[in-house]
Amino acid sequence: MNQNKYFSFVPNTITSFNVLSGCLSVVFAFEGLLIWAGLFIFMAAVFDFFDGMSARLLHAYSAMGKELDSLADVISFGLAPASIAHVMVRNAVIPQLALNEASFVQLLIIFSPFILNVFSALRLAKFNIDTRQTESFIGLATPANAMVWASLPFVSKSYPNSSVAYIIENPFFIIILSAVMSFLLVSELPMFSLKFKNLTWSSNKIQWVFMSGNFVLLVVFQLAAIPLIIIWYILLSIIANLLFKKH
Repeated sequence: MNQNKYFSFVPNTITSFNVLSGCLSVVFAFEGLLIWAGLFIFMAAVFDFFDGMSARLLHAYSAMGKELDSLADVISFGLAPASIAHVMVRNAVIPQLALNEASFVQLLIIFSPFILNVFSALRLAKFNIDTRQTESFIGLATPANAMVWASLPFVSKSYPNSSVAYIIENPFFIIILSAVMSFLLVSELPMFSLKFKNLTWSSNKIQWVFMSGNFVLLVVFQLAAIPLIIIWYILLSIIANLLFKKH
């Protein structure tokens, strides 16, 4: 693999903006501005996409870049979504109370979403040493998990006073979803990579099918489509894995 150390600063700089976006997301979450917190997670995902693309285009791979990328993802796709989930639970359980006025059970409930950060860190550490995950993923990627949590405030705001908003803002739903997503992060479920090798159909069949489904979901459900896209991604990965085993 050809490496160009002179351009390694380009992907590393982009990854640094990923870190900054994640930090700002956490700040906005704790200020109760969950829409902005979600926006900065989406922005971090954009930087995460382009740092990898720039590294490939410039052949600017480096050991430092790999480590920096993982550290950035722990913040942007681990701590930031966990902070959103935590604030959503806190708003539902103790909206008018300070932390020192909450009971032990209430504290246990409102801090439980931070298991997302723990399992995101475990997933990233596992990914870094797992040689099976060069072309595809095993377990849910941290950006995919983060997209779900970043989208929930948007969906809740888009459907106020509805059953959808009631479910999303229910603390038990958030806790159960945190547990499910944490399991998926470290599961042995094979999932296809979202990266296109090129733009041809033959080399990227599953990616094109996935993108086509995404387009339909976005047209029909708009912002509410984002969690559905992640579900679609998981289901398509299962289908692709079953077909691959069959052949």
